[in-house]
Amino acid sequence: MAGAVHVLDNYYLAITLLITIAYQLCFFSIAFSFKFDKLTDFAGGTNFALLAILTLAFSANRDHARNIVVSLFIIIWALRLSGFLLFRILKTGKDDRFDDKRDKFWSFLGFWVFQMIWVWTVSLPVTILNSPNVTQFDQPAFGTGRDIAGIILYTIGLVMESVSDVQKFRFRSAHGSDGAVCDVGFFAWTRHPNYFGEIIIQFSIFMIAVSPAASGYLHGGAYAALYASIVGPFLLTALLMFLSGLPLQERPGAKKRYEKGIKWAEYERYLQRTSILIPFPPQLYSKMPVFLKRTIFLEFSLYVFDPAKHADQSKTQATAAEEGRTRRSDEQDLRN
Repeated sequence: MAGAVHVLDNYYLAITLLITIAYQLCFFSIAFSFKFDKLTDFAGGTNFALLAILTLAFSANRDHARNIVVSLFIIIWALRLSGFLLFRILKTGKDDRFDDKRDKFWSFLGFWVFQMIWVWTVSLPVTILNSPNVTQFDQPAFGTGRDIAGIILYTIGLVMESVSDVQKFRFRSAHGSDGAVCDVGFFAWTRHPNYFGEIIIQFSIFMIAVSPAASGYLHGGAYAALYASIVGPFLLTALLMFLSGLPLQERPGAKKRYEKGIKWAEYERYLQRTSILIPFPPQLYSKMPVFLKRTIFLEFSLYVFDPAKHADQSKTQATAAEEGRTRRSDEQDLRN
């Protein structure tokens, strides 16, 4: 077995952080200088792959099945995601997330700093597993119960995320801007199957990476560090649930539909019968008590749109008046 490459610290924390900062700043400089939206998600996904490749190449266990598997898993996930997002942005032309930031240096830079934190933290299970302080210990042979369970969960998560991305893209392409509710495929069982798949993927990678500690092969700081790397999957879950994912889509999306009258009745039925995150049969979810939806199924009150509390009634009335004028005009045309 080849020896480990020691760089700055024996957990590879400093070198991966410095690489991430430099990598993201390079792409930020291009994006800000040329007001170019097409590299943002590509920069995030490829950064994951870069860290996994480098730490595996530096690792004393670069030929160990477990290290190879977790490194490949995060590389496959990251390149698949960044490739899809690049394809989508090339089709749409621009990223609406940056409409209020693109010309503001510090606001735009703030997004890229956020992306640095995301990449570095979510990579921790792979980074630490590959590091010298962990590889100095023996490892259990690959194929433990945790390894097998992790592979199964990873496969489920990758299929859900990949297929649901394609399902939604094809649905939106077919329906254009008609406001149709996407309830096809996985979206019939959960409103956000891609997020659920992504969360499963990260926890499955941690499950495999933590096997040496869970099997009693590690001691001291290495044991604690490998378990502490669960902060990566937890951060990704927190971001999707409380910052950049569900909060930006659930209530704002419902508010927009209600105020503009975009198939609101159809969408309201979809909300009632479809779990927000955890896949569940819609026939059963529609009959579930509200307190179970708000607790076990994670549909917290911050996601829920209440027209009486959250809608701008002036916009609603304007939309209703416009629809009334349109109907009267149509009726007049028919009489003439």
